[in-house]
Amino acid sequence: MTPGIQLLVARKGKVIYNKNFGKHTYSGNEMVASDDIYDVASLTKILATLPLLMELEEKGEVTLDTKLSQILPSYKNSNKANITLKTMLSHYARLRPWEPFYAHTLDTATRKPSDKYYRTERSEKFNIEVANNLYLRSDYPDSIQKIIKDSDLLSRTQYRYSDFPYYILKKYIENYYDRTLDFLVQEHFYKSLGANNTMYNPYHKISNKKIVPTEVDDYYRFQEVHGYVHDMGAAMQNGIGGHAGIFSNANDVAKIMQLFLQKGFYGGKRYFKPETLDKFNTCYFCDKGNRRGIGFDKPQLGKEGPTCGCVSLHSFGHSGFTGTYAWADPDEEIVYVFLANRTYPSATYNLLLKENIRTDIQRLIYEAIIE
Repeated sequence: MTPGIQLLVARKGKVIYNKNFGKHTYSGNEMVASDDIYDVASLTKILATLPLLMELEEKGEVTLDTKLSQILPSYKNSNKANITLKTMLSHYARLRPWEPFYAHTLDTATRKPSDKYYRTERSEKFNIEVANNLYLRSDYPDSIQKIIKDSDLLSRTQYRYSDFPYYILKKYIENYYDRTLDFLVQEHFYKSLGANNTMYNPYHKISNKKIVPTEVDDYYRFQEVHGYVHDMGAAMQNGIGGHAGIFSNANDVAKIMQLFLQKGFYGGKRYFKPETLDKFNTCYFCDKGNRRGIGFDKPQLGKEGPTCGCVSLHSFGHSGFTGTYAWADPDEEIVYVFLANRTYPSATYNLLLKENIRTDIQRLIYEAIIE
């Protein structure tokens, strides 16, 4: 299932439940503590990239109808030129779900990292640290962007969850500010929010004892992934992905979700206008059977979906591959955060999802509401 978890519930702006269970690994002795940080995987999309985009939308730099060709000149003559931010971030733009970029850099015979792309020591040409003593070619992020730009579109318009929009937005946001995503989120949000345990690339910043390991990798890096981002595509971008790469603890994730819940206001400071949150927290394609908001996941339209089915339609959140989950409900003023490393030691079996653990806990939270 998962070696351990952090579980937090807040209601009406106050933390009412904040407990840790289990250990960092099944065989180790390190018990989960409140200031330990987890690789939150795709929660990065709403904790880092989305708020930066909200700012740019509010400044009038983009609208939800802005096309890719307008924000990235390289897309002008591509098959993605007319894709809008609205369709892309609703996962309704015919973009492929993902691409195993790492697989292109493995030796075809040994299936290990190829000498063409990797070195065991850092140099100017091999400067991207994907794991302990493993450095990728410095120019490879450009190859990733080109593969995405040149990729085929799906044959028909349908809801298909994709990481590609967040690779594209990372490129745009970093170009716009001429700074990296990790610097931008710290300066624009995390420092003033007091989200001091939220960061990219924690292995350079804090003790490994405070970082929960994610997997024993036997297909790409061939080592325990500990302090390095689990997602291969994010690792290949120096650990700083628009779709993955953030490490955090439940308390910090709750702060950012509370900021969204309070429509852009937190700790006496206004970060966004309420209407900005409303705009992003809207399901624009519900009539087409697509539940998503702009960046945010939303409650299911039928029986199956990301929540217990007992949340309000105004609620929103996201989940992550490593077992993470964050959900906010403005109607009940509830923030629910569940952090885990279900991928340890292997990502293959997702019992956490199959057994509905996260959504069953969510249902119990709602059943416990007494007024």
